[in-house]
Amino acid sequence: MQNIYLHGLGQNSSSWDKTITYFTKQDHVLCPELFSLCTERSLTYKNLYQAFSAYCDSISDPVNICGLSLGAVLALNYTIDHPEKVKSLILIAEQYKMPKTLLKFQNIVFKFMPESTFKNMGLKKKEVIELTNSMTELNFTDSMKAITCPVLVVCGAKDHANIKSAKYLAENIKKADLQIIGNSGHEVNMDAPERLGKIVDEFFNR
Repeated sequence: MQNIYLHGLGQNSSSWDKTITYFTKQDHVLCPELFSLCTERSLTYKNLYQAFSAYCDSISDPVNICGLSLGAVLALNYTIDHPEKVKSLILIAEQYKMPKTLLKFQNIVFKFMPESTFKNMGLKKKEVIELTNSMTELNFTDSMKAITCPVLVVCGAKDHANIKSAKYLAENIKKADLQIIGNSGHEVNMDAPERLGKIVDEFFNR
C-alpha cells in the first residue's frame, strides 16, 4: 500500500520531511513534486490534475492519499473520480469550493511580489497566477457523495480561512472525521509536524 503526500502551492515535497519522521513506518511513502509532473504543458489546474491522475494510475494497487491545500484539492478530486482506487483519504486545509474573491485578491498580491519569491516553488510568477486563475470555478459540493472510503479532515486552529470548510467536509462526506490541531496555522505539516505525523500514522495504519 503506497501512501501519497501532496504539498501545497507555496511548498515542495520536502515540506513533508519533518512530518514523515514521526511515522512508525517510513517505507511506502511517496512525496511527488507536483509541479514537476506537469512540465510538458502549461500549468493550469486541469493539466496538473491530469498529470497527477496519471501518476496515481501508474501505481497498480489502491493508495492512501494525504494532501494539504492545493494537494488536498487534487486528492479530493481524484478520490471523487476514482473511489475504487483510494483506500483512505486525509484532507488538510481543504476548500471544496474555491473562494473566488480570495483567489483574485491573492493574484493581485502575486503580481506585485518579486520573481525571486516564487523560486522555492520551482515556478515562475506567471505560472502561479495562471494556476490560481484556472482554479476559480472548481466546486465539489455536489460530488462528495461519490467518496466511499474513510476520510480524515484536518485543519489548524489558527487557519481561520479554512475552519468552516473543514467542518462542512466532515459533516457532508460519509465516513469522515474532523481533527483540529491547536497552535497551527494553514501549513500544518510545517507548524505541527509531530502532532500531524502521529495523527496521519494512526489513521493510515488502522
